[in-house]
Amino acid sequence: MTVDVTQFGKVAVLMGGLSAEREISLLSGNAVLSALKNRGVDAHGIDVDENIVSVLSAGNYQRAFIILHGRGGEDGTIQGLLELLSMPYTGSGVMASSLAMDKLKTKQIWLAMGLPTPEFVILDSEKSCEHALEALALPLIIKPVLEGSSIGMSKVEKEDELITAWKKAQQCGGTVIAESWIEGDEYTAAVLDDQVLPMIKLKTTHKFYDYDAKYEADDTQYICPCGLSESEESVFAELSKEAFNAVNASAWGRVDFIVDENDQPWLIEVNTVPGMTSHSLVPMAAQQAGMSFDDLAVNILAMSTCVSCS
Repeated sequence: MTVDVTQFGKVAVLMGGLSAEREISLLSGNAVLSALKNRGVDAHGIDVDENIVSVLSAGNYQRAFIILHGRGGEDGTIQGLLELLSMPYTGSGVMASSLAMDKLKTKQIWLAMGLPTPEFVILDSEKSCEHALEALALPLIIKPVLEGSSIGMSKVEKEDELITAWKKAQQCGGTVIAESWIEGDEYTAAVLDDQVLPMIKLKTTHKFYDYDAKYEADDTQYICPCGLSESEESVFAELSKEAFNAVNASAWGRVDFIVDENDQPWLIEVNTVPGMTSHSLVPMAAQQAGMSFDDLAVNILAMSTCVSCS
């Protein structure tokens, strides 16, 4: 679609921040900043810190492009601040951002709706680790529920690895879960303006699609078209939209899922501020759909909203 960029006014591209995903956010943010400038948007990069309120107020910005990954930027915090400032912003609102950032809450909502997601056990003690081994068959994936980019995650293949993996995840803060390991093919579905873009199949030589596989490895494969039949991709697209809408996510984002050997899909997580780096998945899917990186950034900005502004 053709977008009149003059409607945006002065745009703050919010990046960096204080989370464990700061460096990736800076890469994403600078890519978005460059794309918006290429399209003539009056965009300015802001490395978010504790002075963000005064920076936004002093800068007379009209709207914000949120490209902060992780806590403080993807969890409803910055969204709530922008609502108080009556400043339109990109992506999901406060509640959806908070829910999607919490892998446990997301799974609980999906289960309540009858959507497929791997079984799990909350780990809060060594005894709960023993319970996880009894309730769930090895291997397991251990996750801190409030981190992204696979930070703090471990695959557990032997019983004596579990306590170490739990303690590693604990260091991230918040709740930790053990989840049944699903053996199968991993896919991601990018959602843009209520449409699912061409899906991407992920292949890695690592134990799982971890931080290194996502951002540093050169041998990770991104297959798009993904190899699914048209009917299969259509079914999985509908499931992805249902999973996305379940947490009230909006505008743009990504749903990750695994398809096992019986062609059963298992929902893993929703990402409401996906990466926008050279290795990132949403830009790849958009390119397959015929949309350039610059156009993708402008289209995301065009969907910026603010509940308190209306």
